[in-house]
Amino acid sequence: MRIARFSTDDSVSFGVVTGDTDRPESLVVHALAGHPFGELQPTGAQYPLSSVRLLAPVLPSKVVAIGRNYAAHAAEMGSAVPDVPITFLKPSTSVIGHGDGIAYPQISDDVHHEAELAVVIGRMCRDVPAERAAEVIFGFTCANDVTARDLQRTEGQWGRAKGMDTFCPLGPWVETDITLAQVDEGEGLTVACTVNGEVRQAGGTGQMIRTVTELIVHVTQAMTLLPGDVLLTGTPAGVGPLHVGDRVSVTVGGVGTLTNTVIKRG
Repeated sequence: MRIARFSTDDSVSFGVVTGDTDRPESLVVHALAGHPFGELQPTGAQYPLSSVRLLAPVLPSKVVAIGRNYAAHAAEMGSAVPDVPITFLKPSTSVIGHGDGIAYPQISDDVHHEAELAVVIGRMCRDVPAERAAEVIFGFTCANDVTARDLQRTEGQWGRAKGMDTFCPLGPWVETDITLAQVDEGEGLTVACTVNGEVRQAGGTGQMIRTVTELIVHVTQAMTLLPGDVLLTGTPAGVGPLHVGDRVSVTVGGVGTLTNTVIKRG
């Protein structure tokens, strides 16, 4: 099931998206009453997806991100694989949705894309054991962990480099039918990025150093996660620069494609 958050002329709602993603004209969003972290309550209203504006699929209280979770990406950054997961936070104000503009800041000259699988948390949880990790997952979405690489290098701390306004695109929706086993076992889900149609990143969750299960256990040992919180799982190799006017797309197999255009920050 694809759960989206969208706006019409007079309201903002969650909804269920139906149709064939290979035929965009067939996609329809069926509005829900309230939020989707419980029993779904359809309102009966439905709209062609092309007639609404997709928003970030959730409003997280926090985005918890993992750095250097792919060995090839750590190598391309000149870094060793960390002994423990590198964990950092992106503020809620960095979150934007499918189609929104990534604002290129004046304080950076080296902004990069980072395609990632994002995990959306479905219930309040803390100290989650591995065998119960699947129970706390609402679904999965696409993410772009946009990074001011020059600030990351010079400041050491990653808060400003990765936490700027618009630096966490999420979307286009949350896919709830993917299982944790599909992500963690074997080759997993593909994770790719294109910029202006050119393939920049092509990897998969099977290459992750630590699985989603391990990351949920690790993060919840330290902090409580709330419904709608987002866990970013790291990026494959191939990160690279973005420029004003670029159209950047993150595709996760079985989930969808998140597309944003880079704009000049006003």
